[in-house]
Amino acid sequence: MFKPNDAMTYINEPYVARNTFIGRAVESKELPDYETAAGQLPAPIWDGHDSAINCYNKAWQIAFSNLRNPKEGSGLISDFIDTAFNGFTFMWDSSFMVMFGKYAANVFNFQTTLDNFYAKQHRDGFICREICENENADQFYRHDPSSTGPNILAWSEWEYFEITGDRERLGKVFDPLMGYYNWLRLNRTWQNGMYWSTGWGCGMDNIPRLQKGYSNEFSHGHQVWIDATVQQIFSAKLLIRMAQILGRNDEVSDLREEVARLTDAVNGQLYSDEDGFYYDMWRNGELNRVKTVGSYWALLAEIVPPERLDRFIAHLDNEAEFKRLNRVPALSADDENYCDTACYWRGGVWAPTTYMVLKGLEKNNYNRLAFDIAKSHLDCVVDVFEQTGTLWENYSPEHRAAGKPAKRDFVGWTGLSPISIMFEYVFGIRADTQKRKITWDVTLCERHGIERYPFMGHQVDLICDARSRTDKPTVRVRSDIPFTLEVRWDGNSYTLDIE
Repeated sequence: MFKPNDAMTYINEPYVARNTFIGRAVESKELPDYETAAGQLPAPIWDGHDSAINCYNKAWQIAFSNLRNPKEGSGLISDFIDTAFNGFTFMWDSSFMVMFGKYAANVFNFQTTLDNFYAKQHRDGFICREICENENADQFYRHDPSSTGPNILAWSEWEYFEITGDRERLGKVFDPLMGYYNWLRLNRTWQNGMYWSTGWGCGMDNIPRLQKGYSNEFSHGHQVWIDATVQQIFSAKLLIRMAQILGRNDEVSDLREEVARLTDAVNGQLYSDEDGFYYDMWRNGELNRVKTVGSYWALLAEIVPPERLDRFIAHLDNEAEFKRLNRVPALSADDENYCDTACYWRGGVWAPTTYMVLKGLEKNNYNRLAFDIAKSHLDCVVDVFEQTGTLWENYSPEHRAAGKPAKRDFVGWTGLSPISIMFEYVFGIRADTQKRKITWDVTLCERHGIERYPFMGHQVDLICDARSRTDKPTVRVRSDIPFTLEVRWDGNSYTLDIE
């Protein structure tokens, strides 16, 4: 555990001087309990699928049990959802937990979990990936190779903005996000400008992707890391979009240049025409040929050329690779190190990376495959819930079972599965506050929908009647705000102006 101090040598980052979270007074309230909150949360409806609804309710029950007030002397400034792992709160986990927490913002603002990381930002822009909940300390020294990452904070904030339209928060987080981006650019790049990380730093702890002689968990291996590099592209694109909304376009011209340069580098150096896949690159210039779920950040960042999309995405639908009983394993099944019981990241199925893949497929209009993967994953999570009564840190790719090893009662990012993945990709309901629009991709035939769906600070009821596969969906909507609803099914669509 490491306690930073002013005697250390820093190169001051100008954006940190504008970080309003640093030194802010603690903002803490009485924490809501699940029993009180339940009647205010979104209420999914799915006829004939009571176990999925029970799993959804269990996720919220565990999540609310993990809410915490900041302890005196910890340096934390906001109430938060605890990672519930080791007495530290994790950047990687927290970034995903708030992505389902956005659906309960009317009861508890899960997004303030990230305020604690911004408050702990160092003068040079660094943010540690684990911060102590009991005293004012980081888990890692900032120049430890595993000290930080992955850089997905901007994505978490953008997800929150898309459903709430909260421009005020966007304005507050822009400066610490820019400062953190600049720190990574200064401290996590090779001479070619591409990025590196470690097993711990990238979040996929023990995947064997380095040359022999390096530690899979703790070494950067002197290699280019596909996920770390593409996450920077994705974060830069989101910061550019934030700057446009905030009227700060003149501050992100260098990010536009970085996006263009890194996109060319990834597509020119990290892609194998032979395999139709993106890989890490070893220090000798060879691609490592280890197929991991981390490569699919390229879909989310929208950098895959159109002529490559089908081949790249086909690996997700290949039963010898990523299309296992539970989709999507972190490591392809045709890898010699693949483990069919999970072995943590050597084959485990994890809610955050599955959610990332689904988002990437949506961005590239592979919506039917996104539904198939989401339904497969949710079915497995619900089956294990029926067996064990709870949710798990990760799952076996080959068995209806929790992964080995995996923590139980893990909400935690596994709350994504019965909440965000069910809402957005099984039900197909997604919001865009900038367009004042909800899109509903209807694939299910049973009566389904969501009551008290949160949208722009209001609640909307969205119900689709039971139908046959090819029938035009009949939807019922109740709302106290106007918006546009686009209903899509089987290659068709219609639009309703809700008044």
